[in-house]
Amino acid sequence: MTLFRSLRSPNFKLFFYGQSISLIGTWMQKTAVSWLVYQLTGSAILLGVVGFVSLIPSLFLSPYAGSLVDRHNRYKILVITQIISMLQAGALAGIVFFGFHNILLIILLSLVQGIINAFDMTCRQSMMVELVDDPGDLPNAIALNTTMNNFARIAGPAVAGIILSAFGTDFCFIGNFLSYIPVLGCLFLMNLKAPVIQHTEKSIWKELEEGFRYVSGDKELSSMIIMIGITSLFVIPFNTLMPVFAKNIFNGDARTFSWFESAAGIGSVLSAIYMANLKNTNTLMKLIAVAGGIFGISLLLLSYAPQLPLALLFMAVSGLGMMAQTSAINTYIQTHAAPEMRGRAISYYIMAYQGLLPIGSLLIGWVAHLIGPRPAVLIEGVIGLVATGVFISYRSKQPNTINSAV
Repeated sequence: MTLFRSLRSPNFKLFFYGQSISLIGTWMQKTAVSWLVYQLTGSAILLGVVGFVSLIPSLFLSPYAGSLVDRHNRYKILVITQIISMLQAGALAGIVFFGFHNILLIILLSLVQGIINAFDMTCRQSMMVELVDDPGDLPNAIALNTTMNNFARIAGPAVAGIILSAFGTDFCFIGNFLSYIPVLGCLFLMNLKAPVIQHTEKSIWKELEEGFRYVSGDKELSSMIIMIGITSLFVIPFNTLMPVFAKNIFNGDARTFSWFESAAGIGSVLSAIYMANLKNTNTLMKLIAVAGGIFGISLLLLSYAPQLPLALLFMAVSGLGMMAQTSAINTYIQTHAAPEMRGRAISYYIMAYQGLLPIGSLLIGWVAHLIGPRPAVLIEGVIGLVATGVFISYRSKQPNTINSAV
């Protein structure tokens, strides 16, 4: 089938199956950490702190991670990050199982996971091209990887809810710890023909500088990274306010909030399926612009949706637009960056995408506190449309226009 064509590559198939299990465990752990922190402290602020420290390392460490990944064997780095992540999950399981409920230690372990993720995500993304036998299957592999992430985002919290109510938080952490066994098993079964790494006498700081010069000097790559940075800072954090929409605006409960999450997940999965069937990467520029427009318009409609069913519909469309835009940008960077610069180029994508999200979440929370949740989401939709318009205008002035092959 066209949808699963990248699974013809044995290495990517192993990667896909192993990560499918691990990511469900990761989302189980994220859900359990949030529940545990709120159960111990009753503090929404500390919930925000835990989320913040688990994401903010990507903002500062991703460029360094990109340089490190370009200097060393990506496969070995990935094995190391998976082992350290496994130990982190084991540490969480241990402190909860033995009743050592120290909130500062939980925050510290969340920070450790954030630091690991800065290296792990950069490594996984930049290694994708090495996992597929046919370079033409790379966009499909990226899309399937996105689908896998979104499925885990839906399934992980659902499984965590069952385990939390039946067994407790420690079993969620133990489950995540065990989920790394199939990942490592699949990694050890791979037969990768890794590219030869040219050893260099340059310092990693010099390579950091080279990476920045490469990305900033390439107008196409830099426009992509600026676009995803603006979206992550000012538009994607709209979902931070969905608990407020569910409870205060539509007078719902935790189940209502889960409907919002599921609607966004369904839209994201539909988008990822479309991306998986995409055969011509020459349309990526146009897709980024169209997806940005869909995303912005859906937020405008969501912000003042009068009824819950309409709000859920617009939430699903926003998930579709958001995922199509981010996946298309990711695919473009991976397929157009020079091989020796791929890790560093992707690291800037991760820095802009994941590193700015926690700052955006704090910002949208502050704006919603000042003017209310509906106007805050409306402003995010407007910013999304303006950013898309500027992107289209900028691209139309380049030699390769938004409608042409890149």
